[in-house]
Amino acid sequence: MIRAALFDFGGVVLSSPFEAFARYEAVQGLPPGFLRGLNATNPDTNAWARLERSEVLFEEFCLLYEEEAAQAGGSIDARQVMALLAGELRPAMVQAVKRCRERLKTACLTNNFVTGPGSRRIGMDEMFDAVIESSRVGVRKPDPRFYTLACEMLEIEPSEAVFLDDLGVNLKPAREMGMTTIKVEDPDIAIKALEEVVGFSLS
Repeated sequence: MIRAALFDFGGVVLSSPFEAFARYEAVQGLPPGFLRGLNATNPDTNAWARLERSEVLFEEFCLLYEEEAAQAGGSIDARQVMALLAGELRPAMVQAVKRCRERLKTACLTNNFVTGPGSRRIGMDEMFDAVIESSRVGVRKPDPRFYTLACEMLEIEPSEAVFLDDLGVNLKPAREMGMTTIKVEDPDIAIKALEEVVGFSLS
């Protein structure tokens, strides 16, 4: 029985940054997929991972990230890249979260970073019963400890949760723990899949 719905934020509740990454790569003359490839190299120890665990401050991250790009054969402005993460809310997904919260426990599971006091996106606490942020708990998806924390906060078993994320690498450990998982590529299709899992309308 599903008792909780868990949502990634960027790429699920917010529009995906990957299209913005592609535009940036085209303008800068970088190979397609350069930024995603950079982030996938040494994914547990690279600058991006360390920022999302709050192991480095933003200024230090920028230097490290630009150095990693240079080693990979490209030139980037880290601040410009990070600005691309500011997506737009997807109204239908926000509505789905609201409908889920009427009957289920809800949580936002997000890998994020802190740039200063109050950097959490406004409204997150009002939207979900719990918000688990990598920058605040010191672990990040796909580390299984991240999902365990979410279950502990909601007082549920993994088998009682459905989890939506736009990255398969983040869904795999959740699925192995027993969660029902939905990969979000087309938000409308994902919402339909979620309706089938929870058994009620989300519109």
